[in-house]
Amino acid sequence: MTSRYMWNFHELLKKIWVRVVSFALLAPSSIFLARVLSPYLPEDIVPQAGADAASDLLGILTTSILAVTTFSLSIAVSAFAAASASATPRATILLQEDRTAQNVLATFLGAFLFGLIGLIALHAQLYDASGKVVVFLFTIIVIGLVVVALIRWIEHLMQFGRMSDTLDRVEKAATKALTERLDNPYLGGQPLTSIMPQDYIDIPTTETGYIQHIDMQALQDCADKIGTQIYVRRLPGSFVSSGEIILSVGATTCSISDENREAMRRAVTIGTRSTFEDNPRFGLIVLSEIASKALSPAVNDPGTAIDILGRLTRILSHWHECNDADIDFPCIFVPAITAQDTIEDAFRAISRDGASLVEVQIKLQESLASLSRIAPAAFALPTWEMANEALERGKASSLLESEMTAILSAKNKM
Repeated sequence: MTSRYMWNFHELLKKIWVRVVSFALLAPSSIFLARVLSPYLPEDIVPQAGADAASDLLGILTTSILAVTTFSLSIAVSAFAAASASATPRATILLQEDRTAQNVLATFLGAFLFGLIGLIALHAQLYDASGKVVVFLFTIIVIGLVVVALIRWIEHLMQFGRMSDTLDRVEKAATKALTERLDNPYLGGQPLTSIMPQDYIDIPTTETGYIQHIDMQALQDCADKIGTQIYVRRLPGSFVSSGEIILSVGATTCSISDENREAMRRAVTIGTRSTFEDNPRFGLIVLSEIASKALSPAVNDPGTAIDILGRLTRILSHWHECNDADIDFPCIFVPAITAQDTIEDAFRAISRDGASLVEVQIKLQESLASLSRIAPAAFALPTWEMANEALERGKASSLLESEMTAILSAKNKM
C-alpha cells in the first residue's frame, strides 16, 4: 500500500484542473523563454518568420478555442448525465477521471489561457521583434496540440458515455482492484484470523464515511514506536460511523498517548464515497447495481443483466490464493476479503431482481457453475449456496415448470 501522501498526490493528479494549470503554465514560460532565446535568433529570421503574425494567430486561437472548450465541456457533462441515468451514478467517477477527456479539455482551456496571456504580454510590449518570433513558434506548437486533441476527441466521443463504455470501465477497474488485492491480500501485513488476542486496546474513529485508504507504513511506524502490534478491523470500502472501532492495538503497554492514537487515526483515510482503487468489492457492487437497474420494470433490459453476469464471471475468474505474499509490515495484521463476500456482492441482487426471468436465471446458474470449476477451493461452497438461493427465488416466482426444469439443469452442471 502507498503512503497517505502519495495516495493524496495520486488522487490530486486525477483532477482536471491540475492538467489545465500545467498547460496554462506554458504561457508564462513562453514569455520567459522569448526573452531568453531572442538574443540567439538570427536577425534575418525575424522578417521571414513574420514577427507581427503572432498577435493575429493568438487572437484567432483565443476567440475560437473558447467556443470549442464550452461545447466540449457540455458534451462531457451530457455523457456524465447519460451514464448516471442509464447505468449508475457510482460509475460516473470513472468517466470524470478519463484521461483522454481530461487531456482534451485541459488542452482546449490551456490553449485559451495561453492565447489570452500571450495577447496581454504582446500588448504590454514585453517582447522585442525576436521575442515575437519565439511566441509565434510557441503558438504554432499550441495550434498543433489543439488539432491533435480535436482528432482524439472526435474519435473518443464515438463511445464516451455509452452503456458498453461504462461497463468496460467498471469491469477494468474492478479487475485491476481485485487482482492487486489477491496478489497482496493483507496489504503487506500479516493475516488477521478470527482469533484476536485477549488483551487489546480499541481505536475508534472520530469521522463518519467510507474508508478509502490505509497507510500501512504509518501504522508500522506507530507499532514500532509503541512496541506492539496493530490489528486492522475494517478494510477499505467499509462504511464507519463516529465511535466505531477501526483499529486495535495489542495491550503490551499500560496506555497509548493521545498523540499516538491520533497518528493511527490519520493513517486511515475516511471520505464521503467509496473508491474503486483500494476496494475490490466496490466494482462488483456497481456492476450488480447496473444489472438490477436493467432488470427493473421501468428499464426491462435483461440483455444488459446477462452481459453483466458474463463480466462478473470474467472478473472473478482471476481469483487465486497467494500464500507467499511479501510481508513488508510485520507488526500489522489485516483481514483478507473472502470469496463468500464477493459472490454475494456480485450475484445476490441479480438473483433477487431477475428471479422471474428464465434467461437471467439460467445465465446466473451457468456463471456460478463456471466459477465453481475455475476456483473450487474458494468458490465451491459460496456458489452452491447462491445457486440454491436463486433456485428458491425462482420457485417463488411465476416461472413455468418447464422453465424451472431448464434452470435446474443449468444448476446441475456445478
